[in-house]
Amino acid sequence: MANHYNAGDIQVLEGLDAVRVRPGMYIGSTGARGLHHILWEIVDNGMDEVANGYGDTIRVTLHADGTATVEDNGRGIPVDIHPQMKVSGVEVVFTQLHAGGKFDNSNYSHSGGLHGVGASVTNALSRWLNVEVYKNGTTYAMSFESVERDGKVHGGTVKSHLVDTKVKTTHTGTKITFMPDDRIFETVKFNTDTVRRRLKELAFLNRGAHIFLTDERVAFGNGFYTQEFFYEGGISDFVRDLNETKTPAFPDPILIEGEANGITAEVALQYTDAYTENIFSYVNNIPTTEGGTHETGFKTALTKVLNDWARRLGILKDKDPNLLGDDFREGLTAVLSVKMQQVQFEGQTKTKLGNTEAKLALDSIVSTELSAYFEKNQNIAEIAVKKGVLAAKVREAARKEKELTRAKNSIDSFNTVGKLKSCTGRKPENNELFIVEGDSAGGTCSQARNRSFQAVLPLRGKPLNAEKKRIDQVLANEEIRTLISALGAGLGEDFDIDNLKYHKVVILSDADQDGFHIRAILLTFFFRYMRELINAGHVYIGLPPLYRISKRDRTEYVYDDVALDKMKKEMGKGAEIQRYKGLGEMNADQLWDTTLDPNKRKMVQVTIEDAAEAERLVSVLMGDAAEPRRNYITEHANFNKEDSFLNMI
Repeated sequence: MANHYNAGDIQVLEGLDAVRVRPGMYIGSTGARGLHHILWEIVDNGMDEVANGYGDTIRVTLHADGTATVEDNGRGIPVDIHPQMKVSGVEVVFTQLHAGGKFDNSNYSHSGGLHGVGASVTNALSRWLNVEVYKNGTTYAMSFESVERDGKVHGGTVKSHLVDTKVKTTHTGTKITFMPDDRIFETVKFNTDTVRRRLKELAFLNRGAHIFLTDERVAFGNGFYTQEFFYEGGISDFVRDLNETKTPAFPDPILIEGEANGITAEVALQYTDAYTENIFSYVNNIPTTEGGTHETGFKTALTKVLNDWARRLGILKDKDPNLLGDDFREGLTAVLSVKMQQVQFEGQTKTKLGNTEAKLALDSIVSTELSAYFEKNQNIAEIAVKKGVLAAKVREAARKEKELTRAKNSIDSFNTVGKLKSCTGRKPENNELFIVEGDSAGGTCSQARNRSFQAVLPLRGKPLNAEKKRIDQVLANEEIRTLISALGAGLGEDFDIDNLKYHKVVILSDADQDGFHIRAILLTFFFRYMRELINAGHVYIGLPPLYRISKRDRTEYVYDDVALDKMKKEMGKGAEIQRYKGLGEMNADQLWDTTLDPNKRKMVQVTIEDAAEAERLVSVLMGDAAEPRRNYITEHANFNKEDSFLNMI
């Protein structure tokens, strides 16, 4: 390492080079999530045109060669010469990080792409990108490419400047086609379901928008897979979709619309027979998965209005205390869509709204409009209030169980929690908890682990399926109580991730039907009552090997039948094969080498890419309704298909 440090050592990254050097700063990752992010940046620009009334159609096409095309019928990117940059508006948009028409309010009343980096980042991280603009009765075209020069790749450079192709047209809009750069991304294959879910969501959020998806990689009939998303009911249809597998407390969702202080809001809500709340919020079409001030305003108003109506209806007497917000949100499904200017997100991920004015606006809009709705529909107000009263009674019945659980959460009581084999480490960020099934697996795992940072919690039986179970029923289950105590962070609204004792919570079940079922039950519990645990990236699935294959002095572990066949051919005749039916069949050394050793093990981090879709799937697969589950399995199961699960790790 050189001892000198002078001006000549300072590296200046010009143009879009900074994006390629640190892509994670702009798109989060270079995996599948980042790949889809560069598609969303282009889609969001088109949606901004639609949301502001300049168009009504978005077309997304996934091509067989790995490219993607996004076309809208908006106004078209400006083609005239920029007064400062002295190049076309198209060139500015795709080559300058902080450039766009969304930094003042003259062109867009609201926008999802507020940072002015979207199109340029997509360009920087593509091998090539082509733009067509339909404007002024003609077609303009421009192309970009990422070229290697002087031993470095320079992203998004101009290949051909904007030209008028002289191809006449009667419509307006922009069409962008790009090839993701495989020198940047770990995968350049767009996932059809991921794209479909996001486009469906955008159609719900933008009532009247026509959004088309065509996947030329998927044959359908005499053509390709094509689907249109169009919802006249907007977010009301969204709530209906989310509640598809639940029993609504009243037929139609309540729809609230209003404007306050320059902020417009749409809220759709409906109560069901579920016992948990599900609130999905968006700001300018961007999912705010961590909530924010708009959710706070909504919750405050909902609690206030329903307490008022509880007294008006005589269900709460003067001497009775007000019910809590938690009580009124049990079984609630709600979608909030806010459109506003000058959005301030907390953090780089745009997942939590920070504008204080949004709280005041939502409080005002929801208080006024929900009260007016209940004046005309007092029977619905009574249903909501009575559901809250019942939830309050259950909450009080569960309070002692919660207090008991919290009492067990101190670090001094680690060794008293069920059969927990605790670790000696006092730094939660270094500690791991392995949840295993049965005493046999628990014993082997306890022998194999590193006691300095790895704890083991054996389950004595299957935990309760928490889907559609009240909090008192959940807390009555011994295995669930033990798990809550071991983690130390509480439950539900009381969950505090700062008190979490293990920053890796690993579900380590056998690779059989019972093991998969236990895994699903635990994930359902975490999703319903400790969702922040998943959102923060603390939940993992351990992947023990299925086979041990050995010959002479060589031993290998493989994880599926395809890998086994490959290894059998590689080792030749005479290889001995052992099939592990469960963790208890491994000795401690084998379990450490394959499953516990941080340097060798395989684990999958559990994430929630799409909260609304996750909510729907949990309800379908773990709920009481058999028909939706049967239909889902029939539609998605392919028992002749090679399992590619490990390929996604």
